[in-house]
Amino acid sequence: MPEDVEMNDSAQPATAAAPASADAPVTAPALSTLQHLKEIASVIEAGSLTKEVRRISRAVRLTVALRRRLAARDVAAFLAFALPASSDAFTRLSPLLPKEDGSEMDVDTAAPVAQVSIKHGLPEIEIYCYLLVLIFLIDHKKYDEAKACANAGIARLKNLNRRTVDVLASRLYSYYSYAHELTNSLAEIRGTLLGLHRMATLHRDELGQETLLNLLLRNYLHYNLYDQAEKLRSKAPRFEAHSNQQFCRYLFYLGKIRTIQLEYTDAKESLLQAARKAPTAARGFRIQCNKWAIIVRLLLGEIPERTVFMQKGMKAALTPYFELTNAVRVGDLELFKAVAEKFSSTFSADRTSNLIVRLRHNVIRTGLRNISISYSRISLPDIAKKLRLDSENPVADAECIVAKAIRDGAVDATVDHANGWVVSKETDDVYSTNEPQAAFNSRIAFCLNMHNEAVKALRFPPNSHKEKESAEKRRERLQQEEELAKHMAEEDDDDF
Repeated sequence: MPEDVEMNDSAQPATAAAPASADAPVTAPALSTLQHLKEIASVIEAGSLTKEVRRISRAVRLTVALRRRLAARDVAAFLAFALPASSDAFTRLSPLLPKEDGSEMDVDTAAPVAQVSIKHGLPEIEIYCYLLVLIFLIDHKKYDEAKACANAGIARLKNLNRRTVDVLASRLYSYYSYAHELTNSLAEIRGTLLGLHRMATLHRDELGQETLLNLLLRNYLHYNLYDQAEKLRSKAPRFEAHSNQQFCRYLFYLGKIRTIQLEYTDAKESLLQAARKAPTAARGFRIQCNKWAIIVRLLLGEIPERTVFMQKGMKAALTPYFELTNAVRVGDLELFKAVAEKFSSTFSADRTSNLIVRLRHNVIRTGLRNISISYSRISLPDIAKKLRLDSENPVADAECIVAKAIRDGAVDATVDHANGWVVSKETDDVYSTNEPQAAFNSRIAFCLNMHNEAVKALRFPPNSHKEKESAEKRRERLQQEEELAKHMAEEDDDDF
């Protein structure tokens, strides 16, 4: 009885306080994950019916922001909501989800009064369900189930030719390749990717072509098939980039191919452009671009600035390359060998070991250049000693190295074979040559190229100069811009 009296007394102030708080603003309850998925499905349905691809892109952005909150019960409930129980997609996807014993389904207690309803049978909704389940399985490390889901989704995509499916298809292609990469079975899907690329070309699906070309290049480079990657890249149709992320990947793969083919100047331009265009959130991608760009610049005889190694969030990852750069800058062959052995595991993981072997000649050339600047005349045995050549006949090797450096223009000197010494010529004033003009010309060309790309990147809605924007369209546009800005960082991080 005392408990009952206390409950009645405590209930009175709460009842009395209810009218007082009636005028206070009432915040809308937070939507559940399942309700968010249903609203995304309604956005996809609207985009499918109106044939507006931007709505499909918006749905993908919302999904990326929601993926960290996905649970098996939410995905299962959404499949039951979006797909008919008798459909092939529901039959294939439902068994792939893990069973959660003892957990209740997510109930839409926070859902608004107006319930979301969609039309069954839309291909866009079906492909989205494949994509959603695939993302969930990869995030939960269910790689075998993810491969099965991806294969089923790709088989369904081959029978579709709708422009509103292209955005979802490009994401499905990426996760399809990623699931096989996680299981070390990329070679199995190369023929499928080539067939999908051919199909996307025939369907004029430019976003799909862009994505599949990058996936094929990644597939070839994973197995060090650089010649085949270059043949595919050179013969694939090119057009204006539709996705900044895909364009950055293409530049990175192109830079790697050019580096292996000894085209260091083009490789440097592609790698630096990829690092600049990549979003800030894609730190891992930018680190890889900088690693390769550092090696390429060293192979060109350049020394990267210290600020390259001190970028925010990259200092620890670029430390091996900083020490390698220091060894090349000094021209110390022993230090170079010590650094290469110390970080051999890191260089092997980054697949730059073969490039670092090429740097040995650059180290010797740098040391020889320092010697020629310091000495007006020096004997060949002294050069071999200072370069620390450990061959059987170091004097003869030093003579060959000096002769090749003179022929390449790296050293301005002459070899006196009779007396066995090297005579350096006096250094001329660099401003009396054409080098400053060439440096300014390259900088001006870079600035003009950046300006032209910025102008090309400007996009305006069609007929914007003829039609005035209504208030409703303006509100919708502002809302989409806010959502895009909100989810951009998470989307970029997910893409890379």
